[in-house]
Amino acid sequence: MTTSTEPITEGRDSQAILAGIVSAVVGFTGSFAVVLTGLRAVGASPSQAASGLAIVSVTMGLGCILFAWRTRMPITIAWSTPGAALLATSAASSHGFGAAVGAFMLVGVLLVLTGLIRPLGDLVRRIPTPLANAMLAGVILQICIAPFLALVKQPLAVAPVLIAWLVLLRVARRWAVPGALAAAAVVMGIVGTYGKLDPTHLLPSVEWTPPVLDLATLIAVGIPLYIVTMTSQNIPGIAVLKSFGYEPDVRPPLLYTGAATVAGAGFGGHAINLAAIAAALAAGPEAHPDRSRRWLAALSCGVVYVLFGPASALVAGIAEAAPAGMLATVAGLALIGTFANAASSTMSDAGHREAAAVTFLVAASGVTVLGVGSAFWALALGLVLHAVLTPRN
Repeated sequence: MTTSTEPITEGRDSQAILAGIVSAVVGFTGSFAVVLTGLRAVGASPSQAASGLAIVSVTMGLGCILFAWRTRMPITIAWSTPGAALLATSAASSHGFGAAVGAFMLVGVLLVLTGLIRPLGDLVRRIPTPLANAMLAGVILQICIAPFLALVKQPLAVAPVLIAWLVLLRVARRWAVPGALAAAAVVMGIVGTYGKLDPTHLLPSVEWTPPVLDLATLIAVGIPLYIVTMTSQNIPGIAVLKSFGYEPDVRPPLLYTGAATVAGAGFGGHAINLAAIAAALAAGPEAHPDRSRRWLAALSCGVVYVLFGPASALVAGIAEAAPAGMLATVAGLALIGTFANAASSTMSDAGHREAAAVTFLVAASGVTVLGVGSAFWALALGLVLHAVLTPRN
């Protein structure tokens, strides 16, 4: 009886490993453009952006491996895609990329404190979900518009990418963004992008950037990046695991992601966190019918992320040499689903509708006051309006 069961178990284990590989490939190819766009927006050079992409790939991969092995649960770590989207709408500081690095370190410290001090996490949870989502929807609105603006300016280059995305969105939704990326790669080959690459700039490397503690950047970038990472990644990631029957101690992952964010910030890494979408792929029954074996999906996901790290310089080099608007097109398509979910939540609760609307509009405005960007002011004004409009018992 045991002999006949072993091959079935081994086959199911292979299914879990494959699910983890798919999760990593989709996760990396579906949002690396957002990470590069965000890092470049806050002042990173092409080599610094490549370094940041490499460091978050390796640290999140090691986190997946560590927690899958130690807990035997499908705990997956990912980079903060919403956080990168927020960076993409931020302005570079006059102090250069070092100021953004200082903000990244602040995010890591706050994540560590959230793992150590429970009331801090509870305070973040008290931010109304519609307001947090309104801030996110507002800051990524311009990024989501970018593909259609690029289509007007570069129709021959951008149209094949949008068509591939639309077709796959209909027949294989998970692969829509990777498919769009593949179409972009074909277009770049046709227009001769690859011939412009300098091979000496494509070798794996990391670059240290000394942090600069600039108060305006800490407030404008660090605080919103922490809030978005917590509300859009860590809290949903915990909820996904619980929905599949797992009850992990969330403090070790928060401590790891915070410490890894601090350690990786100087090399350009913006933030890593508990995964939400990848968690659903690894923790669900499609990964393995036996809940106790789904940790293999998180393990294989982590291995693939680590392997993607050395390829980051090549990926960043190709993105830098791409036709105008191509990277913005891929990044925008990658965030349309995120925007749709956030916008839907923004207006779904009538009790928070006005405050959420103000939060969204201020975030989308891109206004800067006292050197602090719109994401911070959007949430601040939204919370004030919420406090004024909420009846006191």
